[in-house]
Amino acid sequence: MTGFLIRTLVTAVALWVAAAVVGGLRFDSTGTLILAAILFGIVNAVVRPIFVIMTLPLTILTLGLFLFVVNAAMLGLTAALLPGMHVAGFWSAVFGAIVVWLVSWAVSAATGAADMG
Repeated sequence: MTGFLIRTLVTAVALWVAAAVVGGLRFDSTGTLILAAILFGIVNAVVRPIFVIMTLPLTILTLGLFLFVVNAAMLGLTAALLPGMHVAGFWSAVFGAIVVWLVSWAVSAATGAADMG
């Protein structure tokens, strides 16, 4: 349970930084941001593996670069499911997904949250 809370907090921080850096990504409230972190985690745990397997040939063909599109799609799906989270378009989703990945990686590495199970 502690691991889930830490990962959700890290994701919330990453989404907050992404909203601050990427112009087309915004949240109506702090509550929406926290709900987005939870929903984004669920989407990444349930939908993303299916999507990755379905797009595996394209991912191999592009040497893994298509995973940026997959991550952007997961961010867009989260925004579509959650009122109060807004993604302006494809490039906002791509850059937002990159920022979320970078910040999540950096925070997890700095705090040791990646070791939490």
